[in-house]
Order: sequence, then structure tokens, then C-alpha cells
Amino acid sequence: MSIDDKMTINERWKYLRKVQSRYQCASRKERGRLLDEMQAITDKDRKTLIRLMKKDLVRKPRNKQRGKTYGADVDAALRVISESMDHVCAERLTPNLVWMAKQLAAHGEMEITPALLEQLGRISVSTVRRRLDRMRRDQPRLPRKGPEQANRVTRDIPMRRIPWNEKQPGHFEADLVHHCGPSASGEYVHTLQLIDVATGWSERVAVLGRSYLVMRAAFESVLRRLPFPVCEIHPDNGSEFLNAHLVRFFRDTIQGLQLSRSRPFHKNDNCHVEQKNSTLVRAYLGYDRLDTVAQTKTLNLLYNKMWCYYNFFQPVMRLNQKITVAAGDQPARIIRRYDRAQTPFDRLCATTALSDEERDRCNALRHQTNPRQLRQEIYHLLEYLFTLPVASAEISQDVYLTLSITKGADIPVTLSID
Repeated sequence: MSIDDKMTINERWKYLRKVQSRYQCASRKERGRLLDEMQAITDKDRKTLIRLMKKDLVRKPRNKQRGKTYGADVDAALRVISESMDHVCAERLTPNLVWMAKQLAAHGEMEITPALLEQLGRISVSTVRRRLDRMRRDQPRLPRKGPEQANRVTRDIPMRRIPWNEKQPGHFEADLVHHCGPSASGEYVHTLQLIDVATGWSERVAVLGRSYLVMRAAFESVLRRLPFPVCEIHPDNGSEFLNAHLVRFFRDTIQGLQLSRSRPFHKNDNCHVEQKNSTLVRAYLGYDRLDTVAQTKTLNLLYNKMWCYYNFFQPVMRLNQKITVAAGDQPARIIRRYDRAQTPFDRLCATTALSDEERDRCNALRHQTNPRQLRQEIYHLLEYLFTLPVASAEISQDVYLTLSITKGADIPVTLSID
């Protein structure tokens, strides 16, 4: 605690009780000095301190409790909004209460009034946290469950970190999540994930295997659906990203692309995508083995729903400021301050990276989407995914991959991998 912080009420009363015995036994001149000291420490008026020194300094309970500021209608709204946003923390929930209430009301999930919207607009984070802690969740949250050596291709690709305060959208960290279970033998499903550092926009595609053909198809599907241009792709040093075929595809397909990579054995160079690997992939799928075509198709359908849910309805907090504080002989510490929670789409709209046509299309998609229903659809797809059987140990050489993620519609793309 800083020495400049004001005393709390309990600290002030405790101090006055300690001084009171000295005050009552002191002479007139000494009482004057004690009053000066108390006035400087407690910031109270001198006459108030004289009056307090003559009475019993035992705090009495309040006779009349303060009335409630927010009623049952606010609790009901918080319950529905919190469920629709998958019970995110109060810091992420509170700045987005008003627009989400309007969104849910437009889809018939709740009723709103001007008075309710006014209360949702001024309610504090601490009040939201207290009320959510008291509420019983009607439904649970959505189920939560090494670098390789550089090859020759990587010699011409610079190693760097995308700055944490990058303002321009389009700088993507990329990574591949393995769903092999306890054994890495045979072909199995991988999740390709890309995270935009500036906005938090996320893209995911499931692929069976990690050959050049399926990786190229996955990146093509991402590029077709992405509403803003790609400036940089920043993977780790894995050969599934950094091989001659895929590097040539990047440079031929994306004009002006900057290709960079992280340092070997430094996972924190890709900290944004590593974090989302945990919260948006592992938390859903755990470490089970997925290795069939049916699982790949279903997982891509699930990622379609998650694409809309997390980019349009899940607010994220971005690091806004780093302050290094040196405290004498103690090691310096870093204070991190975060900005106001906003959805990736709202952050994208605040930049010039999105064209008017794309903004209108994405706005129309968000307005016609019911986030509460979308969350239920994610539940059902996830339950269905784990009812599908796993392939036998004998894996066929003829594997077919279906990518059903496109820009605006689901169009299957079937590839034959020999």
C-alpha cells in the first residue's frame, strides 16, 4: 500500500481510540498539539475531533440500511447477458452490457426498457461482480478441457516479435495444435489458428495431417473469409509452415506479405496465439485423439460457429500500457494496464483496415445472429464431436479433407491426399 493512500474508516477510528486516552490525560497545551496531529493525519475538522474525543469511539451499527440501487430486472438482465457471453469476467462484461442487451432483445431473448438500459450503462464493475457471484449459473460454461530445428528455408526469414502495441490490423501470429492423444503415430487432426495482434481477431481451421496440400487449403479458406488484408504471418519454426512450397504460396498469393518467425525455444514470441491455443482450442477439445474425416468435418463446423461467436460477441481486453516501477533495492516490477473490453469486430471497425462494404456485411451478420442460440449450437456440436468413433490403428492411405469455411457461405472443398 502506498504511503499516500488515505486512511480507511476503520483505520481512522482505530487511530482515534489510541489517541483518546492520551488526550483525556493531557494538559490544555498538549491537547492542542494532539489536535494538530490528529487533524493532519485524519483530515477531519478540528471541532469534529474535539467532539469525538469527548464521546465513546465505538462504532455502532447503522440504524437504517441503504436501499437497493438495482432491482430484480437488472439481475435478470445480467443473468441472460452473462450466459449469452459464456460467463466472462465482470471487467469484460460490464462495458458491453448495453449493446448486448439490445442485441438479445432484437432476437426475443429478453425485454428491455429505457430505464433498464440506463442502469446497465452506469452499473459498476464491482457491482456486476458481486451480483454475478450471488447468482446460480443456470448452465455451465462451455466445456474446458516443442519447437523444431530451423531448416534451410528459415535462413532468409527474419526472427522477431510482433510488438504488443501494434495498432495496424493484419499482423497474425500462427500456430498448429496437435490432436494426437497419447500417441503421435499415423495421421491425426490439427488445428491451424491465427490471431491478429492488434484486434484479437481469431481464425481456426481443422486439417487432417499437415502436408503442404492441406495446409495450403486451410490458409486459402482463411484468406477467403477474412474481411481485412493480411500484412504479416508470424509462425514458429515448424516445417509445416516454413517449407519451400508454402513460403512460395504465401509470397505468390498475398501481395506485400511480411513473413517472420519466432526464435527457437521462445514460445512467448507467439504469446497471443499460444494463449488462444489454451482458451479456444484445448479448453474445448482437451488432449483427446481426433483422426477421422468425420471428426475433421464436424470440427470445422464447430469452428465456423466459434468464428462468429468469438469475433462478434466476445469482448477482449488488450494491453494498453506497461509501466516499469523501481522500488529501492527490490527488483523492478512491471505494471500492466488494459484498455476497455471490446469485441474484435468493434476494434476492427475503429481502424481503417475494413472497407465500407465489408463493415456493412459483418454488421448485418452480427445483427441477424442470436448469440444465445449460437452458444447452444456450439454445445451441441461439441457433444456430437465426442460421440464420433476414433479411427483404428490401421489408418488408410487415402484420406479426404473437407474444409467448410468460406467467406460468407459454407462451400465444401474436397482434397485427395495420397
